Parts: sequence; C-alpha cells; structure tokens
Amino acid sequence: MALAALLACGAAQAVDFGPFTLNGFMKAEVKRGSNNCENCQLNPGPPKGYAFKDMLWADDLVPGAHYGPSTNDVTLFQPWLGAHFDLPGGFKISGMLSQRWRDWHLDIPGFLYERNVAVSHETYGRLAYGSMTTRSWSVADYPYGTNIGVADEWASSGAGYGLLEEAVRYTSRPFDVFEGDLVVEATYDDGNSKFKRNPPRFWELYLQYHRGDLVLDAMFQDTRNGTPGAWGHGPFTGLTPFPKDDAKLGGSGQGIAMLMARYQLTSNYELTGGIRRNRWSGAYAVCVSNCGPNSGQWNNMFNVDWGGTRNGVTNPGYAATSVDAMLGLRYRVGKWVAHTGMVYLGTASTHNPSDRGQHNDAFINTIGLGYEFYPGFQIYSMAGMVNYGRRGLSPMSMPGNAAFSNVDSRVNKFGNWFGIGTVWVW
Repeated sequence: MALAALLACGAAQAVDFGPFTLNGFMKAEVKRGSNNCENCQLNPGPPKGYAFKDMLWADDLVPGAHYGPSTNDVTLFQPWLGAHFDLPGGFKISGMLSQRWRDWHLDIPGFLYERNVAVSHETYGRLAYGSMTTRSWSVADYPYGTNIGVADEWASSGAGYGLLEEAVRYTSRPFDVFEGDLVVEATYDDGNSKFKRNPPRFWELYLQYHRGDLVLDAMFQDTRNGTPGAWGHGPFTGLTPFPKDDAKLGGSGQGIAMLMARYQLTSNYELTGGIRRNRWSGAYAVCVSNCGPNSGQWNNMFNVDWGGTRNGVTNPGYAATSVDAMLGLRYRVGKWVAHTGMVYLGTASTHNPSDRGQHNDAFINTIGLGYEFYPGFQIYSMAGMVNYGRRGLSPMSMPGNAAFSNVDSRVNKFGNWFGIGTVWVW
C-alpha cells in the first residue's frame, strides 16, 4: 500500500472534473501489543460486539485462556465524491457521497457516512439533508484525536452517536463575536421512524469559535430512543434494529456535552485539550423473541442490575453519568511531525447495585513520529499504553472490555503497544 501511494504521490490532491470533486484517504497500520487475549471471550458476540458488553453472559472468560503479545493490523479506505453548482442570487447547491471500508469490508454495514444535499448562501447559511456524520464524532476524530494519536480512544467512546441517516442540519454564516468568528449549527434526526411507541429523536448543537491561533469547538447531543450504548462512532437509529420489538421495550435516552480547544503556541507547537460529560438513562434487559432458558434474542440494554427488580421491572437499567478528558501536544518542523496524547475515561456515578464498570477508569497515553514524504503521503510510527484503575469490566464510556488497545480489562490492568503505519490523503 505504501508503494502504491508513493507511485501516485503526484496526485496527492483532490481530483476535479467539471462540477465534481473526488478526494479521500487510505491508511494501513500494524501494531504489536502486550497482554492481548484474542480468545478470552467465553460467549463470542457479534463482530462489533459493543452492545454485547452489557449482557451478563458476556462477562465470562474462558478459564485458563492464554494472553500475551500479539500482532494486529488494520486498513481504512474512504473516498468522498462531491458536486457543486452555482445558482442565481448567490445560492449554491451541493451534494456529498461517501463510504468507509475497514479491512476491505464495509465499516458499519447498512450505513453510509455521507449521502446528502445542501443549499447554501454566504448571508443565510447552509441547509443540508440526508446521511451525514455528527460533529461530536467527526470533529473529535479529526483534527483533534488524529493529530495526537487518540482518534478512536477519544472520538469513539462516550455516550454520543457518530452517524445519522435522515438528518436535517442548518449551519449559520460566521458571526463577528469578540473579535473572532462564531459559527452556530443545529442538527435533527428522527432515526428509524417505524418505532411508534418509542420514537427516536436526535438533537445536536455545535458551536465553533475561531480567534487568531485559538479554536474552540463545543458540542451538545440530546437523544431519545437511539440504540443504548457507549460507542461514540455508532449510528443513531432505534432501540434495536427491529421495529417489531417496539411494544416490548421501554424508552431510554443519552447525551453528551463536550468542549475541545486547539491553540497554536508557536508556528511549530499546537496544544490540544478536551472534556466531555456523558449521560445515560439506562435501559432494562428484556428478551424480545425466541425466549427460553439461557437463550433468545435480547434488546440492547445498558447498565443493568441483572437479577434485580425495581418498580416492578426485572433486570432494570440505571441512569449513569461520567466525565472523560483529553490532552495532547503536536510538534511540526519541516516534514517531521511528532505528537503525544492522553485520554482519561472516568468512573461513573450510578445507583446500580451491580458492578457494570462504573468503578473502573482508564488512562491511555500515546506518542508518535511521522515523516511526510510528499504532500498528503506520510509514514509514521507510534507507541502507547493503557492503565485501568482495576481489573474487571471496562469503564462505562468504553464500548467494549478490550476496545482501542486489545487489552481486556478483565484480564490485565496494564498493556502497551508499538507499531508503524502509512496514510495517503488526496
């Protein structure tokens, strides 16, 4: 892949043909990590496995399973095809189509990253409709997390959502505020409209303030009856993938409030920081079809007191809140780029008498060094480590017990890794 990018380096820019523009990125990475346990899960879940973490029978590990060093690799490929047309009166119409492949398979089957149309005007702002990414995931992923080596750890954790399928988004023109520029944006999505008893609802408010070398990004998500979980990259749809489950389910909600900042200390140094508050209502566990002893299809539950009863409901879900933080530094000189980043995933506050990870936290630290051979093409190296506060279920804002580092918090409190990668952006 690196050789192909080198041979194509002369085209490391967007390709324009008439009103259409094609750009994208390709990435390949290989890592060697310690304290990995690839076959520890007694009851393997679905490929993504994120909702599976909250099921009681997913807590069990294979007795005596081996854990130790292992090698893992990943490839990502995502193109964007855009179209832009000028209209009378200073209006413009545009469209965007994009999809991502991970290891040459669809990243999230059944969902597109972008498929939308928009009308814009420099005075009235921009109105868009269709499939799109949320700001809380996309901006946290790039430039914030990517620039300091914690893209997944920061953007794909927490109580937010990352993909929308039928959203309406309005973006204002820049306003002059305190000698800087402020942009305000609101996004709404009603998810899977086939859910009638528990209709989904998504709101996101995004504000960006830019003044000189300082950029502030604030996001607020408030959602109802999306898929319960702690995967900030996940799509917003409904309580389960199947509207026929609607009558058997109770409603749930979750949301985040996040503030991130970038400041260019000098022409070489950039400081990055962020803080996020997560909120979950909890979702009780219920078998929705083919129910029997230790079998059946279950809903997507969250923070459940398994075997307990609350207000006449068995296996009730409990509300929870937590706070996560991110900090990093990036240094660039010539064609060299170095960075270090830290993510803290905090303990959660909840009244659940069962331990579902609320007492655990995690520190994730990374360092990296890259060299840009040509504009858009970079080869880099990285290293990192994770420290859990205790051995047991992972922190509540992690989507899986071994997410991000392949170090399962139920097996070991500590792990580290190093690796190399290449990325080509055009």
